[in-house]
Amino acid sequence: MFETAGRMESLPFSEIRVMMERATQMQKQGVDVIHMEIGRPDFDTPAIIKEAAYESLKKGNVFYTSNYGTPELRRAIAEKLRRDNGIDYSPEEILVTIGVGEGTYAAVAAFLSAGDEVLVPDPVWLNYIHVPEFFGAVPVSYSLKEENNYQMDADEIESLITDKTKMLVINTPSNPTGGVQSRETLEKIARLVEKHNLIVVSDEIYEKLTYGGVKHVSFASLPGMKERTITLNGFSKCYSMTGWRLGYAAAPVACIKAMVRVHQYINTCASSFVQEAGITALEKGESAVQEMVAEYERRRDYAVDAINAIDGLSCKKPDGAFYIFVNVRSLGMTSAEAANYFLEEAHIATVPGSAFGPQGEGFIRISYACSYERIVEGMERLKKAVEKRQASR
Repeated sequence: MFETAGRMESLPFSEIRVMMERATQMQKQGVDVIHMEIGRPDFDTPAIIKEAAYESLKKGNVFYTSNYGTPELRRAIAEKLRRDNGIDYSPEEILVTIGVGEGTYAAVAAFLSAGDEVLVPDPVWLNYIHVPEFFGAVPVSYSLKEENNYQMDADEIESLITDKTKMLVINTPSNPTGGVQSRETLEKIARLVEKHNLIVVSDEIYEKLTYGGVKHVSFASLPGMKERTITLNGFSKCYSMTGWRLGYAAAPVACIKAMVRVHQYINTCASSFVQEAGITALEKGESAVQEMVAEYERRRDYAVDAINAIDGLSCKKPDGAFYIFVNVRSLGMTSAEAANYFLEEAHIATVPGSAFGPQGEGFIRISYACSYERIVEGMERLKKAVEKRQASR
């Protein structure tokens, strides 16, 4: 009776969520599973942000806002982009979205037609592969390689550009690798973008999560790139607001007007009182962010050292986000087999790297957004599971 549309064939279930569901079912059966598969900070949302939402509700901010978002939040976002990223946006160039996920959808829906090609990183967050396919566009992968510290290769990208190429996706800091694109790399990409007249979608949701003095560079801050770029960002990761579902897109007015036409038929607007909390996050949340970043760096350092001390595993030390891309090739397993083995044998939930594209094969993604204590326990379990695997071969 319910025959799905043909386009649904290109829309699989997220393997991240598949692993999470399996781990959750094991927990319900009494198994102590360590969740290192999901990109969900274990910190509570800072109290000052929650209080702003409470006060907004008390004041009666429970009604629709403009499709674009409240003027106050859009002004606060524009100020943040000037202050933190060196980009001069007006509030009219800002669209408040339901997280970066919706921003991705709106950008693709507004600008890609069937048959258009979009250059996407490999490995990459699943949405940038499957949302274009849903609209009949063609994702064309460019490689982010471990041996190149996951930097974009301008020569490779240019070799992939055809007369059908319309859009380029950049994700820095990266999910799943944790790589941060250098200014030098991005400047090379900017020259390509100008030469081939491309639209750029720059996903910067992890921008504040960088370590060891590494600096995030917003692509739109480079000369001539603001006019060609849709910058996507949000509050979920840096402010530990995953459940609040609040994000934004920044782009030229004509671009925002196209995206809001998609947005208005999906969500109408972001929740009014959540938008009020977003203003407080941008204006008063920085100290809480820095405390979280310091703890993430402590977790990262421990996990990276522990992984590289295990015979059979290796990884680069990520410069950003809260993920480690672990090389498991020497175990003689596919990435899916390795993720399943660690879940069944060690009760650690991870994500197979193949979920993020062909270049992810041979890797698993581990999130260090869980507590330090759980990471310590997880690394001990991981070591024992690898030793058991090696002994059995």
